[in-house]
Amino acid sequence: MKFLDLFRDDNKINEKSIIGFIAFAMMILFAITDLVTGYFGKTFVINDIIYNSLVWVVLGSFGIAEAGKAFGNRNC
Repeated sequence: MKFLDLFRDDNKINEKSIIGFIAFAMMILFAITDLVTGYFGKTFVINDIIYNSLVWVVLGSFGIAEAGKAFGNRNC
């Protein structure tokens, strides 16, 4: 699959899940960095706005993806 296939309307990739996973991975990276710097006696300061934004992106993207699965393919 090519990179430009991500932007087509009829692809098989769920873009919302990819964005949610990237935001979740960044949150995990921040948590690991905080633990490592805390172990060495340093403080790792992250802005609350950045962290809360990542939380909302994760919740929103996975929530939208699951709602699309639940309500998407109904044959009436």
